[in-house]
Amino acid sequence: MRALLIAAGVAVATWIAAVAALYVFGRRTAARELAGLLPNLVILFKGLIRDPRVPRRTKILLGVAALWVVSPIDLVPEFLPVIGPLDDAVMAALVLRHVVKRAGPGVVADHWRGAPGTLDVLMRAARVKPRDG
Repeated sequence: MRALLIAAGVAVATWIAAVAALYVFGRRTAARELAGLLPNLVILFKGLIRDPRVPRRTKILLGVAALWVVSPIDLVPEFLPVIGPLDDAVMAALVLRHVVKRAGPGVVADHWRGAPGTLDVLMRAARVKPRDG
């Protein structure tokens, strides 16, 4: 349990440092995109649930993940700045990886509303080939 807490602390500190560094070095757009990742993921999940190209079981998983993200009951309370949304981000990342592997990166790209570069980073993190230009 202690190792998990340390890992979570390192992840949160890294995220805060990344957003702050991007903002300080004049990359305000990238900082906003990183900070707005969860809202973009909710929009993505909503679109994927409605898409007929996404398998039914994957839609069920997307629904569970969307409920997890919007639920007021969390492992880490949402009112805690920065670390509050961390459990939501982890859940979203795991589900996104599953969706990309089942429906394909093109389907995910069709529903992504954030910056295209952010989607490419998410695809690489999910260890799938990023969408074609």
